[in-house]
Amino acid sequence: MQARARVLRVEKDLAWLELSDTAGGCGRCDEPGGCRSVQVTQVFGGPEKVFALPMSFPVKPGDKVVISIPDGAPLSAALVAYGLATLLLLVGAAIGSVVGGDGRADLFGLVGGAAGLALAWWINKALPRSRNWRHHLRMELAPEAGCMQSQHSLP
Repeated sequence: MQARARVLRVEKDLAWLELSDTAGGCGRCDEPGGCRSVQVTQVFGGPEKVFALPMSFPVKPGDKVVISIPDGAPLSAALVAYGLATLLLLVGAAIGSVVGGDGRADLFGLVGGAAGLALAWWINKALPRSRNWRHHLRMELAPEAGCMQSQHSLP
């Protein structure tokens, strides 16, 4: 997955970037017949358009770059964040219901489900500390072909 951005400023080894790509989904959101589904993602506010990434090559303000994320990384992150929580909720509730027996199955199911969600929350908090997980979700900068101001030759 790739997105285009413009360098706003450079501080130490970080490049502050502003996304210039705002499209989502099929790209037909505002066309007649488009489903406008991207509006659902902005119910609680639009995505952040300015953020910092480590520089992998020299850039200066105004340069245009491409941010790349490995294929499959967003899906993996969504599956771990939402799928794991759902799975552990259901497994915890099922185990709790079995342990609770006939009289207290609902109470133990509720406690088991809450324990499953708590475990999923802990795992999702611990994953960013994993070097392998961070490497899988990394974002990298690359120069946008033919748009780097710093690559222009001087007369």
